[in-house]
Amino acid sequence: MPQKYDVAIIGSGLGGLFSALILAKEGKKVAVIEKNSQFGGNLQTFSRNSILFDTGVHYLGGLAKGQALYEYFSYAGIASRLDLERMPINGYDYVTFGTEPIYYPHAQGGENFMRQLLPFFPREEVALSRYITRLQELCDSFPLYRFRNGIGYDIHTLSLNLKEYLNEITSDTLLQSVLVGNNFLYGGATSYTPLYLHALSVSSYMESAWRLKKGGSQITHLLLEQLQALGVTLFREHQALAFEIREEHIYSVITSQYKKIVATDFISDIDIKQLLQIVGKEHFKPSYYKRIEALTPTRGVFSLHLVLKPDNIPYQPYNLYWFKSSEQVWRDAGIPEENFTSYMLSMNPPKKGIYTDNMTIMAYMDYNQVREWENTFNTVGEPEERSQDYTHFKNKKAQELLSLLYQRYPQLKGNILAIYTATPLTYRDYIGNPTGAVYGYQKSSDKVAHTRIMPQTHIPNLYLTGQSVNMHGLLGVVIGAVVTCSTLLRRKIKDIG
Repeated sequence: MPQKYDVAIIGSGLGGLFSALILAKEGKKVAVIEKNSQFGGNLQTFSRNSILFDTGVHYLGGLAKGQALYEYFSYAGIASRLDLERMPINGYDYVTFGTEPIYYPHAQGGENFMRQLLPFFPREEVALSRYITRLQELCDSFPLYRFRNGIGYDIHTLSLNLKEYLNEITSDTLLQSVLVGNNFLYGGATSYTPLYLHALSVSSYMESAWRLKKGGSQITHLLLEQLQALGVTLFREHQALAFEIREEHIYSVITSQYKKIVATDFISDIDIKQLLQIVGKEHFKPSYYKRIEALTPTRGVFSLHLVLKPDNIPYQPYNLYWFKSSEQVWRDAGIPEENFTSYMLSMNPPKKGIYTDNMTIMAYMDYNQVREWENTFNTVGEPEERSQDYTHFKNKKAQELLSLLYQRYPQLKGNILAIYTATPLTYRDYIGNPTGAVYGYQKSSDKVAHTRIMPQTHIPNLYLTGQSVNMHGLLGVVIGAVVTCSTLLRRKIKDIG
């Protein structure tokens, strides 16, 4: 007879791992099932030329003592063990447009955030003050953001529109673009983006911003240590292929290693559309299945990872967000882009000295640009050469992005040792979203009921977690795990709040 667990969790992104930790601390017997050889989802890292690169997490917010992520990581037992570097107080992110020489700072601390932007917008003190105050109010009114148990936003708050709010506080469209210049953090690109999503995504960085010296995977490694100490069973290279359903409840999950894992309850941390395909549409109400199928994915990305010659390029302890023009900040995510119009640039801290040996550049890429190769699959565990055409495409896009980069960093010419790339197909194969979307599915202020997915499904013992269904970003995923586990337990989580 197969061993039976209280809870089986499919997928080991941060949502799955944090759910496993919560439930294990609550006394549950838990198993985590991961299709890849590496746990962690978007926390995964890879090494090239002995240099560590992150795939998704390039900096964290809210990790100072008493702040939201610090409290959650303290609950998990990992906060004090993270190897961190605090980013510059007066500018952890900079936003810039076209060939203009101005770099607009995003600073840590509400008062300081306003103080650093006022020299560029001296007539907008009232608008900046209202902006900071509103973000703080939204965070305060969402209990789990402040590490308190409680009810979240009402439907009115969820339907507040970001662009409409910015229009309300200022007519300065340049300031509006600067304020949302790091919207890469939540995949916001148009006026349908809800205000709450922007507030919860950017506020933690505004409170305090940090780089992980050893990459995002150190979070995974520390959580895995905690899970193993709590007796959680970890299955790597076990892809969920089918669910066995008895009396309208899931009885077991069958994996690619011919393993049958039986549990009382199941949590999915995989893409929700893929989950419904595996379970079978007949087990869900037609209206629910139709709503899930209609969800619009957030944008995919093209990533450029550069290995640099040593002792030539100064380390940049902040991130740069570049747009071809200030209007490009609001470009509709549904409009296909053949050419790059924006990018985010980041560097991992050097092991020593003041020079960097690495650089990562991420730019939005429409999935249609790689659709002709969508029937291919390539990971470390299942390697496959896509085609020479695909390689040519990646090289071409890399050169296009580099040509934009040279406009801001001409010193890079002649100082690049190696170039590694990733497309939406890469993210699809490793993370599981069908189009390689980096933040799951869009949240819309106009369609709150259609884009808000609750953790409970029509199958009584099947629950959902992860940014595919909850808030975007690392802190949002952690909070979502708390919501999912509270729903499963039908009570509040002890030690929180």
